Amino acid sequence: MEIPEGKTLGVGMVGYAFMGAAHSQGWRTVGRVFDLPARPAMSAVCGRDADAVRAAADRHGWAAAETDWRALIARDDVQVVDVCTPGDSHAEIAIAALEAGKHVLCEKPLANSVAEAETMVEAARRARERGQVAMVGFNYRRAPAIAYARRMVADGRIGVLRHVRVTYLQDWIVDPEYPLVWRLRREYAGSGALGDLGSHIVDLAQHLAGERLVGVSALTETFIRERPLPAGAVAGLGGSGAGGAARGPVTVDDAALFTGRFGSGAVASFEASRFAAGRKNSLRIELNGDRGSLAFDLERLNELSFHDHTEPAIDSGFRRILVTEPEHPYLEGWWPPGHALGYEHTFVHQARDMVLAIADGTGPEPSFEDGLQVQRVLAAVEESAEKNCVYTPVPV
Repeated sequence: MEIPEGKTLGVGMVGYAFMGAAHSQGWRTVGRVFDLPARPAMSAVCGRDADAVRAAADRHGWAAAETDWRALIARDDVQVVDVCTPGDSHAEIAIAALEAGKHVLCEKPLANSVAEAETMVEAARRARERGQVAMVGFNYRRAPAIAYARRMVADGRIGVLRHVRVTYLQDWIVDPEYPLVWRLRREYAGSGALGDLGSHIVDLAQHLAGERLVGVSALTETFIRERPLPAGAVAGLGGSGAGGAARGPVTVDDAALFTGRFGSGAVASFEASRFAAGRKNSLRIELNGDRGSLAFDLERLNELSFHDHTEPAIDSGFRRILVTEPEHPYLEGWWPPGHALGYEHTFVHQARDMVLAIADGTGPEPSFEDGLQVQRVLAAVEESAEKNCVYTPVPV
């Protein structure tokens, strides 16, 4: 599918809440920051509530509002469909968009099950033969420090990988009276902290390591097994929202801990929890090799910690790399050195990479295949936890 005449690329987005707002920021900004072969046009946004989606369109800069995602896909001014809905609808919307000849960006995790993800991958493979691209939205790959860390690992700066440690901690459901929102119901979310946070850290670990996990040993826990049903609108992660008198069961995990092994023999540990009081959005990853170590902390988004183990011990140690130079990934479009970027910029970079993949006709990263592989790791984690931490291979 070629970029349309006039060098604009019409984008239609399904969903307008937290992720919809973040993706809107990306599409609204990317053409003003980077020189692109086509300028994204925010053609339409879709949601079920006509008044709410119209308000979201006005707030975020979308030209039109739809209440039926099928109507959005059918629009002639939409060439890219951006799926920002809960996981239970990812497969249906993404497959329909691909079959309609559209490019697709789909939020993570790719689906709620391996079977759904496999059907999405097959649809993406057929679409690729027609020149379409399909990408899954693991936005943290687009932090300049993460992109530079991947380059350092690929260049051998830490040598042979031995050990990876990753944690992703939040606290927005510590209160047992927090309402039973969709993220706490398996039929909508697929899983809890595992899919929401665990998918990010599995993808990051594999991306930075440059290899895949081949097996895991896991445990999961649901600490609060019943919550009040929402009495009205609930505002975001850790936001306000009242629960009613009626209650319902929590059907997802609150925390997941697991170890893993890479194909090379390197080992990894993972912790994903939405019950870490005081941790709002704390993601940290460290990679240890035989020549050095790298560490990244999302709360210090523009920095890497790097230890070169080949230096003399008398003056060796971790040093801070400030990733704000024009030579660093994505920084050519932004500010002078030392002027920090933020969370929202990862979505601008995601939009940039999507447009470039469409223009180049190349497979974007992370692909739907990458999303499927993460889904297989998550499924292996759940299987292992059900079997009391039994080591469980990840299917190829």
